[in-house]
Parts: sequence; C-alpha cells; structure tokens
Amino acid sequence: MPETLSNDELLRESVLQALADDRQTAGLGLRVGVLNAFAHLAGKAPSERLWHRAEAVAANVAGVRGVVNRIEAPGAPNPIRTINIPLGQSGSGER
Repeated sequence: MPETLSNDELLRESVLQALADDRQTAGLGLRVGVLNAFAHLAGKAPSERLWHRAEAVAANVAGVRGVVNRIEAPGAPNPIRTINIPLGQSGSGER
C-alpha cells in the first residue's frame, strides 16, 4: 500500500522548497521541522537580515500557522526564545 504524507510532512517539503527557491536563503542549509502547521527553523545564518528573511519565507508558505525561529545569527535573538505566532488567526476559534 502506498504511503501518504501527513499535512505537516507536506508543509515541511513546501517550506524547504521555498527556502531553496529563495535566492537569499538557498545556500544556508537550514533544518526545517513542522508540527501542527508550525514551522521550526534551525541552523546558522551569517546575518540578522538573513535570519529575518528565512523566517519571512517560511511564514509565507500557504498553510504555515507560525514560525519558531531557532536560527543562530549575529545580532539575532537567542534561538531558544524566539517564537512568532500570529494572533487572531486559525487556532483562536475564529474563522
């Protein structure tokens, strides 16, 4: 029987593809996990600008509810503390 991918696995593939397609984030080699439609980013970036760029690219993937940015970069917040969840969207009971 063929194996089907979960929504999180499909989202992970979409986020990885979006990061690979983006000229600025393609070479970073970031790690991506998705759980309950929240994208978790890890790895290293050479600048805070690329830290923000990777987060923005992941956040713009259709179906991603939020981004946990644990990328290490000079000047960026501590990777253990950075969680960005848009308020007032899916999960709040509003539709």
